[in-house]
Amino acid sequence: MIDKFYIDIGHRNQSKYGQNVSGDVFIAKKDIGNRTLGVLADGLGSGIKANVLATLTATMAATFVSEDIDMKKAAQIIMNTLPVCKERKISYCTFSILDAHNNGDVRIIEYDNPQMIIIRNNKIFNIKKDVISVSNLSLGNVKVYFTVFTPLLNDKIIFITDGVTQAGMGSNNFPFGWGLENIKEYVLKILKKDEAMSARNLSKKLVAEALRHDIYKAKDDISCMVTHFREPRKMLIATGPPYHEKKDNELALRIADFKGKKVLCGGTTASIIARELNRTVTTDLSVIDPDIPPPSKMDGVDLITDGALTLSRVAEYLKLEDAERLPNNAATTLFEYLIDADSIHFIVGTKINEAHQDPNLPAELDIRRNLIKRIVRRLQKYQMKEATFELI
Repeated sequence: MIDKFYIDIGHRNQSKYGQNVSGDVFIAKKDIGNRTLGVLADGLGSGIKANVLATLTATMAATFVSEDIDMKKAAQIIMNTLPVCKERKISYCTFSILDAHNNGDVRIIEYDNPQMIIIRNNKIFNIKKDVISVSNLSLGNVKVYFTVFTPLLNDKIIFITDGVTQAGMGSNNFPFGWGLENIKEYVLKILKKDEAMSARNLSKKLVAEALRHDIYKAKDDISCMVTHFREPRKMLIATGPPYHEKKDNELALRIADFKGKKVLCGGTTASIIARELNRTVTTDLSVIDPDIPPPSKMDGVDLITDGALTLSRVAEYLKLEDAERLPNNAATTLFEYLIDADSIHFIVGTKINEAHQDPNLPAELDIRRNLIKRIVRRLQKYQMKEATFELI
C-alpha cells in the first residue's frame, strides 16, 4: 500500500467490430511490496498484427520497468525496437506506462495515446508534464511525456486509447469523435454519483459509453485503464469447522469483531457461528439455481453459502477473462464480493468433512484446504488481490 493506500487497478477492452482479437493490450503487475505496474498499449490498426505489436510493447515496458530500468531509457529502447509505418511515418504502437512505488511516488510515461485524466477531490487535476525528446532511428526525435507526482487518498488516474476519444466520429452529436473534454465531463458526472467506484467498474462504464457512441459497433479497439488510490476494502471468509471445538468461540468472536465484509462458506461453519453468537440462520429462497445451493442470511454476516461446491465454482470463475454473464446464484455473489475486495483473508477449519472424501462426488469437491489454496493463488494471479489464508 502507498502510505496506507491500496492501489486498485482495472481495465476494460472492446475489440473493433468484426475482429476477434483486440489491437489494444493491457498488462498489470503487483509485487509483494505493493508496487503496481500498468501498461496500456495500442497497436496500429486492429486485429492480429496490431495485437502482436501491442503485446510486444506492453511486455517490454512491464519487464523494463519491473527491473528498475530508468523509464526514460525504457521508452528509448521501446521506440527503437518498434517498427515504423513507412507510408504514414508513425510508430506501429502507442503506449501509456504507470509505475506506482510503495514510497508514494507515481511515475508515468505516455507516448501518443490520448492524455491521461487525473481526478482529485472530484475535479480534474492538471499536472505539469516533462517533455522528453527520444531519438528514433526512423522517425528522428519524437516527444514522450514523463510525469512524477505523489497521489492523495481517492485520486484516480484514467488512461484511454484513441478508440475512446474517437468514438462516435461522424455522428451528429460528435462529428469529430467523443473527445477528451466530453470524456472528462462524463467521468465527473458518474463519479459524482459514486465517488468510491472501483477501477474495474469505472473502466467498464467508460468503454460501455464509448461503444454506445459507436452505435454498439466499435469503429476501433476501445480500451481504458484506471488506477484508484483508496483505503483497502477488507474481506474475511471462514469455511469449515475448527479442528478443536474449543476454537469455535474464538472463530466466532473474530468474525464478529472483523471490520469489513464477512462471508461464511459451509452449513456447519454457519451453524457454529450462529450457536456461538446466539444468532439465527435463514435460507434466502429468492435466489434459486439448480446447480448451486441458495445462500443464507445471518445478522452481522454479509453472505452465507454452501461449502465446497460453491467454492469450487468460484475458483473456476476466477480464471475467466470475461465474467460478465454469470448466473444469479450464491457463487456469483461471492465472486463479485471477491472482485470488489482488495485484501482477502481466509480462515480454514481443518476438521475433515467425510462427505468430501466420497469418490462418487464430482472431482472438483477437493479437500477444503487445497481448494482454498487454489482460490488464493487465482486471486493473486488473475485478480491481483492481497489474498492470504490460515488453518485453524
